[in-house]
Amino acid sequence: MNRGLWIGTRGLQRGLMLLSILLSFSASLGFASNGFAGPVQTPGGETIIGKWQGAIGTPKGQLRIVIEISSASDKLNANFCSIDQQSPAIPASRVTWDGSILKMAITAINGNYEGKMSADGNSIFGTLSGGGQPTSLNLARTTPETAWLIPEPPPPPRRMDANAIPEFEVATIKPSNPSRLDKGLTVRGSDVMTVNTTLGDLIEIAYGLHAKQIVGAPSWLESEKFDVTGRSDTPGQPNVDQIRTMMQKLLADRFQLKFHRDKKDLSVYALTVAKGGPKFSKSARDPNGLPGVSFRGPGNLAVTNAPMEVFANLLQVTVLDKPVVDRTGLSEKYDFILKWKPDLGQFLGLDGTPSPTPDPDAAPDLFTAIQQQLGLKLNATKSSAGVIVIDNVAKPSEN
Repeated sequence: MNRGLWIGTRGLQRGLMLLSILLSFSASLGFASNGFAGPVQTPGGETIIGKWQGAIGTPKGQLRIVIEISSASDKLNANFCSIDQQSPAIPASRVTWDGSILKMAITAINGNYEGKMSADGNSIFGTLSGGGQPTSLNLARTTPETAWLIPEPPPPPRRMDANAIPEFEVATIKPSNPSRLDKGLTVRGSDVMTVNTTLGDLIEIAYGLHAKQIVGAPSWLESEKFDVTGRSDTPGQPNVDQIRTMMQKLLADRFQLKFHRDKKDLSVYALTVAKGGPKFSKSARDPNGLPGVSFRGPGNLAVTNAPMEVFANLLQVTVLDKPVVDRTGLSEKYDFILKWKPDLGQFLGLDGTPSPTPDPDAAPDLFTAIQQQLGLKLNATKSSAGVIVIDNVAKPSEN
């Protein structure tokens, strides 16, 4: 079964820890977040308003968190900032305080925080949960002398000229560490990197295909894995089409890939709009920015600034056993969260064991969730689909 890209398999097998959740969320949602405030002060006069800071323990050390709480009318607002990761502020979607207990929901990371204020009003003892095991996060009220310096957020990446047709100026291809379980694709400026990716994965990136749309592949298509590190010959961050262009040239030059296109009747899933229309909105993010797709755990997917083509491709290379054909007719970029109960055929771990399903009664199956939460439908059908027939391919040339 195809296991897909842009996910950490180890995390999918064991459930994502909080650090992975914070790392994967790389952009501010850009909307106000609030909830009913309740009393702003305790009977003793302590207020919840202000900056609070604390740290969570990770395998690599302490990760410092700053939470700023403010109020407007009868609403409380809160923003999370992971300052050691220099991540943008993450707004809480709901904040409540009853004079001693603080509760916050952070939809963007599928997280919740609950803590109790100390008698002197200077500490909050609580737990942050989301995607994995709950993590202790105790907060201290800051003063000008004790407050941690919050670094300026990094500037937005420079975009590559949309008319550019880039290729890799330099690229290294190395065998992956055989003990590594996760795989992924990362873009940092003009650098494009893949980790633990097979030839099948690279073809899927380059041409947006499902494994069943690759015909005549060698026996090592899914068994040999590579780390690819390349830098574009054109400055700026490439868009999705430009990443595909670079990957196509890399496959031709370094893997000697040659193929011809054909059509084949395949079992596919058709993604369409359900009666009543879609239940999500157009993204307010930079329309020229890269899409964001990340799993917060098995069956918990966050999509930001992504067209339906990207969502359909993610489903086919990561979750489903058949190609997914986008027939929604939706042409914008969108933000949404999708939660479902994975079955044993989804998120198959690299060791051959199915991923565990947390809270099995908490969410519907994928097909029901797509209709209920997104206003879309996913139906199995037969369709003539494009395939590539491999005429020649070789293991990659030396760096």
